[in-house]
Amino acid sequence: MVIRGERVWLGGQFVKASLKIENGRILKVGRYEDGEQWAKKEGLIDCGRDCLIPGLIDIHTHGAFGFDTDDGLRDGLRQWAGKLPLEGVTAFLPTTAAQTPAVLKTALENVSAGIRAQEKEKRSPAWPGAQILGVHMEGPFLSRDYAGAQAGNSIALPSIEQFQEYQKAAGGRIRCLTLAPEEDGDFALTRYCSESGVVVSMGHSAADYETALLATANGASSMTHVFNAMTGFHHRRPGLAGAALRIPDLYGEIICDGLHCHPSALNAFFAAKGKNFGIMVTDSLSVKGCPVGTEGRLGGQPVVMREDGLARLKDSQTIAGSTLSMNQGLKLLVEEAMVPFECALNACTINPARLLGIERQKGQIMAGCDADLVLLGAEYKVKRVWCRGEEMVRNCAGGNTDEYTART
Repeated sequence: MVIRGERVWLGGQFVKASLKIENGRILKVGRYEDGEQWAKKEGLIDCGRDCLIPGLIDIHTHGAFGFDTDDGLRDGLRQWAGKLPLEGVTAFLPTTAAQTPAVLKTALENVSAGIRAQEKEKRSPAWPGAQILGVHMEGPFLSRDYAGAQAGNSIALPSIEQFQEYQKAAGGRIRCLTLAPEEDGDFALTRYCSESGVVVSMGHSAADYETALLATANGASSMTHVFNAMTGFHHRRPGLAGAALRIPDLYGEIICDGLHCHPSALNAFFAAKGKNFGIMVTDSLSVKGCPVGTEGRLGGQPVVMREDGLARLKDSQTIAGSTLSMNQGLKLLVEEAMVPFECALNACTINPARLLGIERQKGQIMAGCDADLVLLGAEYKVKRVWCRGEEMVRNCAGGNTDEYTART
């Protein structure tokens, strides 16, 4: 397959270029005019003036379309993965919440089974859609004081032994663990995870600035949904939020729906983190993609889809998560938060890939990388999507969501 366009994202800029794709990967990248020569024996896909960008990566998402990661249902996970390309997502980390050990182990086993199915059947229509990269465990090793919408009765003290049990259930596929560093005695679990290749992300935490620094020195490399469910910034007590802004090579997730964080806060965050260490996440819940009033779950707790687009705990105004689509988050960052386009795009492509150590596979348009590609039209509408070279979304009519077709 050969794809060419007048606006292909290479080297932090849009240029005219052609891509030759074989066996799900980008074989080579060449000049615009090379496309016709390469395509003599196969079809040429011409993207015109639409924007061809790397596939988007969401490393913190609990669910959507009526499914929650903690449900542990194979069909729910399969359908979720199949629909994510509609918003330009080509890879993701299903995210658990604080739950009982039995529920968590079932959820982890289900995600692990989904990954095995994708690996076995990646050329089969049985498991189409966004690639499951692993699991993000958000809890149970959190602070009760900053539990937010997490179930307080399921929160536990950090334990290497308990984590090992969870990792065994996941088949070694836990890629990221959110924990409260002040609860991790001597930072033992932080060091263990870091040494075993699991990203430690600080969040749902009462930690002060100094504790955050020590956690980073012991292997923590990211923060979970900065500004939410953590000690805030004060000019005399910088807190966890201050550490997110101050430590230059610490990654930070941030929810870019304009509701969890004001657009000006998003601007300030990316101004501090620069183009290489901010990561956009949706933190979406099962009610995403559902009508207003739909009820769902987070960690076993009932949540409701509100008119403002937020998912809140059913009997309170506590924000539980978002219903954000990644392509709309990109639009909001650029158009409302006034974040430079390169910085915003990096936040949902190469930055999460680097955090997970898969930047030679995901997150950029480069020879040798997976052919995860998204064609954006006007208003950041998703027109076409390829996941590992397989076309999952095609909409030549201009980006009306109702006209999408996806392989599910």
